Amino acid sequence: MRLTKSARSNHLAASIVVLATVLAQPAKADQSRADERRPGGEATVNKPLNSSIFSHPSANMRFERQLDFRIGDGIFRKLWASSPSSTTSSDGLGPLYNARSCQSCHLKDGRGRPPAGDEPAVTMFLRLSIPPQTDADRQALDKFLRNVTPEPTYGAQLQNFSVQGLLAEGRMEIQYSDVKVQLAEGETVTLRKPSYAIADLNYGPLHPQAMISPRVTPQMIGLGLLEMIPEADILRHADPEDADRDGIAGLPNRVWSHIHGKPMLGRFGWKAGSATVADQTAEAFAGDLGLSTPLLPAASHGECTSGQHACLSAPNGDDEGEGIEVPRQMFELTVFYARNLAVPARRKPDDPAVRRGQALFAAAGCASCHVPQFRTSVDPAHPEQSDQTIWPYTDLLLHDMGEGLADNRPEGRASGRHWRTAPLWGIGLTRTVSGHDFMLHDGRARGVLEAILWHGGEAQSARDRVAGMSRQDRADLLAFINSL
Repeated sequence: MRLTKSARSNHLAASIVVLATVLAQPAKADQSRADERRPGGEATVNKPLNSSIFSHPSANMRFERQLDFRIGDGIFRKLWASSPSSTTSSDGLGPLYNARSCQSCHLKDGRGRPPAGDEPAVTMFLRLSIPPQTDADRQALDKFLRNVTPEPTYGAQLQNFSVQGLLAEGRMEIQYSDVKVQLAEGETVTLRKPSYAIADLNYGPLHPQAMISPRVTPQMIGLGLLEMIPEADILRHADPEDADRDGIAGLPNRVWSHIHGKPMLGRFGWKAGSATVADQTAEAFAGDLGLSTPLLPAASHGECTSGQHACLSAPNGDDEGEGIEVPRQMFELTVFYARNLAVPARRKPDDPAVRRGQALFAAAGCASCHVPQFRTSVDPAHPEQSDQTIWPYTDLLLHDMGEGLADNRPEGRASGRHWRTAPLWGIGLTRTVSGHDFMLHDGRARGVLEAILWHGGEAQSARDRVAGMSRQDRADLLAFINSL
């Protein structure tokens, strides 16, 4: 169950008291909670703030495990080749794909962006699906065997690249229109509203009921820590029917876990469509690179459908003795790498503006969904993530974010208006790592303020409080968020 309404009211009142105290007194170096300085607990890294800050291993990793991390890093970076190839440990790409390496999508383990001009999309792609058409489709969704019904010709994802001799599926097109928003004290912000289309479809028309949803690749830090938050602690914040009538629901997604062979709580992806780091890794190998893994051995031709005969007839890379293109050890090292990308330490947590912004964040209601703190479970198999106090600023639940952000494409329990609360740790380092400030699921927002102003639905009240702040209060709020 969620916190009671009276408890939430007490929390808000306490936040306002904190705000008054912070505004009245100068900050001292020892006022910040020591654990907040380390949002990833003992796994937090304190390294130079350059473009590699998201690429370090957990700081508490034993020396003998660091070699596995480095090898996993190499696999994450390596370019895959099409089959047949003399490099039999690196072939099997595609035949249809979105990138040739994991690193191509997650450059420097950071956040993707929309393509500029006519450049091909690499760190952004389109999800595809249709409403369930048959009883079998509906049963598969009801039993969590899959999250969506794939588009019959193009599958669940548009692949805009192909190996030699085949045609890519198509090309994403984006157009933007301006939306002006008035803030307090006469400030105006111009948002950009995107619309999407697919050009150059090479395998026939889309299904008449096809739904498309754009997705930029998310940053990679802290995934193993999020995986270790006890499910009960996440569900404690859920209130799907809004029983306390506070306007905040919070819906857990339930998805099939390939590694555990059962439905589980969804934690990863823009709509919480993957249950574990291993599941998400296998799904990315299959959908983005067209590679089969121990969890998805049937993906040796990626997402080729029965309507793509040349794709299904193309050579694959199942030649290493395991019948899969990414052998088990290689796959597990990649998962180990993804699980251990460390969260950087906070910046300037004792700055007076940051401290005021933190109180404003709570008073505005942002922390209702961007829950600051959790404690991870104890698991000797994952010592780096075990028993840590972490500050991810997410509840990992789905929330109705309003019509402005709706993609109108359901995924599992998520409706076309639902999105998972994105973790905020590391958000202030987006430009440092990725060279841009594009945010939200489709990169439409140019910075934190625009991302906030797109919030609607359950977040409308919090968004309106931010829009109504004075310039100084809003600047302090942004200073806090960018310190995370």
